[in-house]
Amino acid sequence: MVEHGAVSSVLLRLDDSWHLGAAAREFARAGVPIFPCAANGKRPLTHGGFHDATTDPAQIRAWWDQIPNANIGMPTGQASGVVAVDVDLHERVNGYDAINRAHHAGKLGHWEVVTRTPSGGAHLIYPATPANQQRSWQAARAGVDFRGDGGYIVVPPSHRRIDGQQHHYRLDQVNNGPATALDAQGLRDFLDPRPAVPAPESRGTRRTPSIAALADRVARLREGERNLGLFKAACRLAENGTPPGEALDVLGAAASQAGLGQPEISRTVQSAYHNVHGGGARQRTTVGDQQRSFSPASTGPSRPPVYRVM
Repeated sequence: MVEHGAVSSVLLRLDDSWHLGAAAREFARAGVPIFPCAANGKRPLTHGGFHDATTDPAQIRAWWDQIPNANIGMPTGQASGVVAVDVDLHERVNGYDAINRAHHAGKLGHWEVVTRTPSGGAHLIYPATPANQQRSWQAARAGVDFRGDGGYIVVPPSHRRIDGQQHHYRLDQVNNGPATALDAQGLRDFLDPRPAVPAPESRGTRRTPSIAALADRVARLREGERNLGLFKAACRLAENGTPPGEALDVLGAAASQAGLGQPEISRTVQSAYHNVHGGGARQRTTVGDQQRSFSPASTGPSRPPVYRVM
C-alpha cells in the first residue's frame, strides 16, 4: 500500500456526501490548514485569504457555523505540503491539450492524486519541495496554471452551480505508485517558452521591485481594491523593464487568486503598460485572443479523464 501525504489521505476518505464543515474539520485534524471560500465559488471569505488558513478547530468550527455552505480553500506549497497543476477547460481554452503534450514529453513526473473541478478541469496534486520554494505561475495561452507557494486551490467536497446544476470538486484518480516532486519551472518553460530578457537599463536610484513581493501583495487584495492594486503593481514592473508578457504571467496568477477574471486581468495589465510606455502592452495580445487558437471544448464533468501515470 502506497503511503500518501496528509492531503491525499484526507481526499481518499471524502466523497460528495460529506458536509463541508465536517470535511473542513477532517483536513484540520490531519494537519492541513484550510480557510473558507464563497459558497459555490472560489473567492476567499477572510481578510487575508489563504494567509488566514489554519488547523485550529475552534476557528474552523466558527467559520463553517457562520457559513455552512462555504467552500474549502487550501493554500498550496510549503503550508500544506502539496502543489497543484491546475488544468483549465472552458469555451476558449482546453488545457488538456497542453498538459497531455507535457506528459508525453516527460515533464509531469508522478502526481499523488488528481481531483476534477466542476467546470471539467483538473488539479494534479504533487508533494511540495520543502527545501525549494516554488512560486505560483500562469501559462494562460496553454490553459495551465501552477499553484505553489503564494497560491491556493479549492478542494473536495466543495461545489459550484453551473448552468443551474450543482457540480462537486471530487477525487478522480489515485496514483498507486511512488509520487515525485514536480519540476515546476521546467514545466513552465515547456508550456510557455520565453526568450532571454536583457537586464534593464540603469534608471538612476530607482530600485528594481521584488516580483515575488508584488505578486504576494496582489494576491492579498480585497474586493474594491483589486483592480487598482493590480494596476499599480503592473506599473512598477513596466517602469523597471519587465516585459508585458512576463508581468501578465506573474501578476495574473496572483490576481486570479484575489478573485479577478482573466479578461479583467489582461485589460488591467495592458492598461498599466500603455500608461507607462504609451502602447507597450500591445506587444502581447490579450488572453482572450491567445486562447482562440485552441479548439472550443465542452464543459462539465463528462470530460474524459486526463492521462494516467501509474
